[in-house]
Parts: sequence; C-alpha cells; structure tokens
Amino acid sequence: MAKKHTKMNTIKLYYDSVGNTLNVWFDDPRKEYISEETGEDVILNKDKRGNVIGFEKLNYSLGRQVIKRLPIETAVS
Repeated sequence: MAKKHTKMNTIKLYYDSVGNTLNVWFDDPRKEYISEETGEDVILNKDKRGNVIGFEKLNYSLGRQVIKRLPIETAVS
C-alpha cells in the first residue's frame, strides 16, 4: 500500500519589538495584494483573490518575555 503524501504549510511569525507588532503569515508574504484594517488593532493581509494569507497585530508587546517555542494547532479541511 502506497503512503499518502500530505503537504505541510509553514506558518511564519515575525515580532517587531520596536514597532510592537506581530505578523503572522499562512502563505508567502510576497503574495500580499491588499491589506484591510479590522478596527481592533488587527490588519488582514489578502492575496489577489481576497483570501486572507496573514495578519498583523498592532500594539503587541511581549515585554521582557522571550518565547523560544510557540505551540500552534492548525486544522485543514
């Protein structure tokens, strides 16, 4: 019986301690076509088709905390 190969996507996290922002990308950031503000210090990044490929959280601060590992649970349907 052949093994079923599944493709895993990578989530990219970027924290800017100077600007106090956290950027989370579910797809290639270079695909960003338009950004939409939600009004809650969150900006949605979308591709040409309008799919959300990432978001930016404004006014985000870790303070003195340093994260070495960040558990992430994802579901693909």
